[in-house]
Amino acid sequence: MACPLCHRPTAWEGNPWRPFCSERCQLTDLGTWAAEQYRVPGPNLLMELPTEPTQDADSDAGERSND
Repeated sequence: MACPLCHRPTAWEGNPWRPFCSERCQLTDLGTWAAEQYRVPGPNLLMELPTEPTQDADSDAGERSND
């Protein structure tokens, strides 16, 4: 098997950094993920946060029934 980062041959059995060949390659890959340099293909997903608090639909219905 080859290290996914440096492509050097590496063993799976007895390798504490698998699938990488060394701790250096493992930490380099982790840092690349943490810096958001890897991208997963697909549409961009944007989360829109509410700009003002919303009230529960149940509480609105209860207030209207008192009229």
